[in-house]
Order: sequence, then structure tokens, then C-alpha cells
Amino acid sequence: MTRVVHDHTQPALRVEALRVTLGGTVALDGISFALPRGDSVAVVGPNGAGKSTLFRALAGIIPMESGAITVFGSAPDSHTCIAYVPQANIVDWSFPVTVFDVVMMGRTRRIGMFRRPGKLDKNLVYQSLEMVNMENLAGRQIGELSGGQKQRVFIARAFTQEAEIVLMDEPLTGLDVGSQKDIFAILRGLTERGVTVLVSTHDLDVAAERFARIMLLNRTLVALGTRDEVMRPDLLLPTFGGHASIQGGERGKVVVYDTCCDGGEPITDIDRD
Repeated sequence: MTRVVHDHTQPALRVEALRVTLGGTVALDGISFALPRGDSVAVVGPNGAGKSTLFRALAGIIPMESGAITVFGSAPDSHTCIAYVPQANIVDWSFPVTVFDVVMMGRTRRIGMFRRPGKLDKNLVYQSLEMVNMENLAGRQIGELSGGQKQRVFIARAFTQEAEIVLMDEPLTGLDVGSQKDIFAILRGLTERGVTVLVSTHDLDVAAERFARIMLLNRTLVALGTRDEVMRPDLLLPTFGGHASIQGGERGKVVVYDTCCDGGEPITDIDRD
């Protein structure tokens, strides 16, 4: 496959007026933004906000109704450098493949569907596994791994793909604190190498603490900026709708509730300016 030369004068990822319709319903509308190389962005919004849809559209898995997506100035379908890690609950973990096999899948578009991987491809797989401390489990069945180990394997696959944009959909769900810290350390290493990382999460506290910028999404792009620019009542309220409220006093604070179930416990409190 002929590799596209990146134009590094252009944003790593540019989205213009993106509109996606699923089953006759508008899932995303008028989404426009640009991200520089090495940016780290937490994509935050309630259930049904379109976070997964956005990632699948960026990865070319679902079609756009209208709009444009470019990667370093070129159409995304001419690139092999976008790695998409779906939510764990939609992956068939019973499929009989090893850790090595899954990571090697990152080479498919580079070497072709019907060509056998060469020595360089295999070496890259082992190097990628070493980078996420999974080299000793190369022969293990993927379904036997813990949640944190599975996420490491998918990140290793992104390494072998030589990805310059990584999209991770709710990668922290179900992980303990130690596993989450490990994933964040690996993601930080990616951005230090110039990889642009987008991670969807429902946790505003994690978004504010761990990412350079936060994207608030609810079918439209509500805001994209730093913590100080985004964590404001006038932006959080339209993002979370009925799952957010201002409580207490003249100044008050925004309380965002867990969007997984009505009447849940508050998951973050944001002081009102």
C-alpha cells in the first residue's frame, strides 16, 4: 500500500460540519473542530450523546451524511494511521486468537490482507508488546486477560499500526485504579511521541485531571477547550441536560449525575463562576 505523505502544516485531524444519521435519527450534527499533532482530548457527554458515533465516523466505520474529515490535510481513507479501540462490551472476547495475533492485526493494512507478515512485522509486534509490558503474555488467549491487559493489547496494536491518531471509546470502564494509572501512563507516552489521542469518558473529574483539553458533546459540539475554558455551568448544563443542575446559594455549583441510571449519585461537582 502506498503511504500518504503527511502535511504537518495541517492539523492532525480536522472535522468540518460533520453530520451522521443512524436509522433515520440525527446522531451528530454540525460537528467542527481541529486538533494539532500530539493533542490529548477527553470526549465527554451523557449516554446517547454521540461519542461512539463520532469515533466510528472518524475511523471510517460508518458513513457521514455530510461534512468532511481530513488527516494531515488528506481524506482519512487514504491513511492507515487512525487506530480505533471500541468499547470492551462490543468485542467478542471468546474468539480464539492470541495476544500476538491481535497485535499483528495492526499490520494488516500495511502488509495487505493476503500477505504473510515478515520478520520486521513480527519484530514490531514484540517491540509493541514490550512497550505496554505484555511481551510475556504474547501466547495467551485474548479472552483470558484482565480488563487492563486487554486495553494494553489494543494500544500495542495501535503501535504496530504506526498510528498517529488513537481513538479509545470508554477504555477505563471496569478498570481498577491501578490499571487506569497504567493506561494513562501509556497514553501520555503516546502524546509525547506526537500521537493525537481522543478518549471518550463519562467522568468529568478524570477528563479535567488527565487530558490537555475536554470536548463536551451532545449530538452537537458544545465546547472544546482547556479545563478552565470548558468546566463552566453555561456549558455543562446544555451538555448534560436533565443530568445536571445548579444547586445551593447565589453562586451555586453544577452537579452532574451518573448518566447510566436515573436518580444516581452525583459523579462530579463543579464550582460555579
